[in-house]
Amino acid sequence: MRITPSRLLRIPEPFRASRSKLISTALRRGLRKRCPHCGEGRLFSGWSHLERCSICGLIYGRNPGDTWAFTIIGDRLPLAAMIVLIYFGVVRSHRILGLTMLVVLAALVVWTAPNRWGAGIALHYLSRVYWPDPADLIPPPPATALAGDAER
Repeated sequence: MRITPSRLLRIPEPFRASRSKLISTALRRGLRKRCPHCGEGRLFSGWSHLERCSICGLIYGRNPGDTWAFTIIGDRLPLAAMIVLIYFGVVRSHRILGLTMLVVLAALVVWTAPNRWGAGIALHYLSRVYWPDPADLIPPPPATALAGDAER
C-alpha cells in the first residue's frame, strides 16, 4: 500500500479531491462571510456570529474558543505590528501623517473585521478537515457548491 499525504493526515474521502482548491475555496468563502463548507449560509447576522450554517448544518465553532488561535495569529498580531510600525516609525517624525495613518488603519480594521473573522472561521474549518476528530461530524461537501465556486 502506497502512503500518500492524504493517508497520513487521514483526510475524509470527499475532501481529497484537490487540496489547494479546497483551501482557496474555503478561504474565499470565509472572506465573503459565507459558510466555508457549502458557500451558501451566512457566518454573521449583522455583527453577531452565527452558531451553525442554515444551509448545510456545519457548526462553525464546535468547541467555544476554537477559533482564537486563528484570530490572534492571523488578525491581531499583524494589526499590532502595523500599529507599532506607524506609531514608532511615522508618528515620531511626522506627527500629522502618523496620526492620519492610525485613523485610516482604525477605520480599515473596523470595516474589514467581519471578513477577517470569516477567514479565521475558514482556517478553523480547514484544520477540522485536515486533522479530523472522530466526534466532530462534518457534513459531506455539497457537489453543487463546489461546482458553483469553480464557475466564478
